[in-house]
Amino acid sequence: MNERLSGISTFVQAVEAGSFAEAAERMRLTRSAVGKTIARLEHRLGVRLFHRTTRRQSLTEDGQAFYERCVRALGELDAAEAALDSGRREPTGRLRVSVPVLFGRHCVAPVLMTLAKQYPRLEVELSFNDRVVDLVNEGFDLGVRVGPLPDSASLVARHLGTQAMGICASPAYLAERGRPATLDALASHTGIVYGGFGNDKGWNVRDTEGRVREIRIASRVRFDDVQAIADAAIAGAGLAWLPCWLMGRYVRSGELSLVFDAERVVSAEIHAVWPKTRYLPSKTRAAIDLLVAEIPKVLHRPVTAGK
Repeated sequence: MNERLSGISTFVQAVEAGSFAEAAERMRLTRSAVGKTIARLEHRLGVRLFHRTTRRQSLTEDGQAFYERCVRALGELDAAEAALDSGRREPTGRLRVSVPVLFGRHCVAPVLMTLAKQYPRLEVELSFNDRVVDLVNEGFDLGVRVGPLPDSASLVARHLGTQAMGICASPAYLAERGRPATLDALASHTGIVYGGFGNDKGWNVRDTEGRVREIRIASRVRFDDVQAIADAAIAGAGLAWLPCWLMGRYVRSGELSLVFDAERVVSAEIHAVWPKTRYLPSKTRAAIDLLVAEIPKVLHRPVTAGK
């Protein structure tokens, strides 16, 4: 029975991953092990489940029908386990969490390490990536996302806090180029822009009447890493649009000077998101509850001009 369930689980992973190699990586197996498991399953069922070539794989008609039934069966098993798990006091098992690189490293990881220490039978696996991962298809229990959330029928979200933002630059840069006093003055300055993963948005800033404007500042330098942007700003490369929890220590040390504070720069909302399920496993619930309690403490300290 265990081998039958293992074969079905591997088959579903192989379908949803799109390749045996990707399924093997998700399951921490070798590609050969996945291939042999699928071959044994096909032999036992007496049908071919996949069309396989050197470049791609696709389901046969029998494979598609079998996959749909397997997904329903595994869903029922997951629901049964979650129903039992929801009554447990101690979270157990492996918790896979997707987090943004810098916010995850500095703000989320310490919280989840506390969770791991609190529950010895819990394994915490963090994946650091600034792209928006597919939590369901990539096998994550939980994700943390910064910024607006698109509508989703398959995900549930809980607000963790508000990330205050600011625009800053090094004192040397401002001494050379002048400190912009208005939003229109930003047009004569150079910015260090976040780029990558299809991100081409401007900086959202409020004018003196409180209206939000999207500012697109001239830039010769783009990074897909927020810490690299902060480092470049300290080196005098231009203005930077940064979260206050990151820039605060540099403003206090004098390495950066605040140009527009959180009163003028539009903040970003932070959420925990997870796949919609009838029963939320205790490991996921414990992580969400701790993030809700601890993340606001990281975000609450504002940075104001002249401090």
